Amino acid sequence: MAIAAADVEKVVREFVARAKEDAPAFDNDTPLYADGVGLDSLETAELSAVLEDEFDTDPFSADEMPQTLGEILAFYAGETAAAGA
Repeated sequence: MAIAAADVEKVVREFVARAKEDAPAFDNDTPLYADGVGLDSLETAELSAVLEDEFDTDPFSADEMPQTLGEILAFYAGETAAAGA
């Protein structure tokens, strides 16, 4: 099953809007934590669960925890490519 980057981005942005009402505007390279969007560990776990529920896998279970929206999108692009192989 192909996972569209736009779908992943929409889920992440909707989650951030709910979790961090005061979150700054962010792009693919903005850090998700600390001085970027400001997600804490609980919010990160919640985002992981939301992505798992929506797409049956999540980038937070990979070897390295994603630091940006771009890294989350790259994870799903790799999952889609692996599924097509």
